[in-house]
Amino acid sequence: MPSASPQPRRPRSGSRRDEAARLAVLHAADDLLAEHGFGALTVEAIARRAGVAKQTIYRWWPSKVEILLDTLIEDSGKHLPVPTEKPTAESIRGYLRDFARFLTGDPAGKVLLALIAEAQHDPGTAESFHQRYLGPRRDQERDMLARGIDAGEISPVLGPDATIDALVGPIVYRALTGASIPSGLVDALVENLLRPRSI
Repeated sequence: MPSASPQPRRPRSGSRRDEAARLAVLHAADDLLAEHGFGALTVEAIARRAGVAKQTIYRWWPSKVEILLDTLIEDSGKHLPVPTEKPTAESIRGYLRDFARFLTGDPAGKVLLALIAEAQHDPGTAESFHQRYLGPRRDQERDMLARGIDAGEISPVLGPDATIDALVGPIVYRALTGASIPSGLVDALVENLLRPRSI
């Protein structure tokens, strides 16, 4: 699903947030999502789990989707950074393997899958998801591929956007359907789509 691009900032209302309370809300949101799913997740439940007032949450976030997006942006930045060093075929392969593990084993991976699903039938979620997460990450992934091409490490058979879709699409699909993601799948995607330089 590159140089670090700044994440688009969303206007905030209300007073400056207390960092401990902010983190408590983010952790409560992804824990409750993992436990109960997106449909059962409510701001009231997040407030109870985080130990903050519901009104406090609404001062900082307009909806549960925006809370989940903040959780996803923060956690994926820590647990799934797009490589910024000189890319090689192996570092790209490693990123895709990390992506598979993120989707299947990290609570923030469940947040990503839930937002993908919700974006299919809610235009507001889709717009915010693309603007705040998918767009910036795709820019980073596109830059990673471009630098790999410039370094002579890879020779993709498709254009940059189609290559990204073809690499991450099967991984996301298997995670969405609850299937395991074998390492051989990542290897096949890299070998067939990126045509790594022979050593």
